[in-house]
Amino acid sequence: MASLKDTEQLTSKLEDLVGELRSELSNGNVDFQKIVSVADELSEQADGVAETFNSLNDTLMQRLDKVKGGARSRSSNRDAETKSEAKATRS
Repeated sequence: MASLKDTEQLTSKLEDLVGELRSELSNGNVDFQKIVSVADELSEQADGVAETFNSLNDTLMQRLDKVKGGARSRSSNRDAETKSEAKATRS
């Protein structure tokens, strides 16, 4: 099972690309084609990381909604049973 620690690997490539972009910008001989290429790859990697975390978030939220829904269903069933028992004792 993946852990939050494992997700650090997703950002490693981003850090490498940012370093490469900084290097290109500060070396004095700016190669705009190289900068565009690195920036484009950085963008693609960032989109991939965002998609991954969005997917994780969706999965977690669905699970939480199921758990909350199950708790509501059990609570609703208990409320209905209590009302039924109350009616039965009044009769």
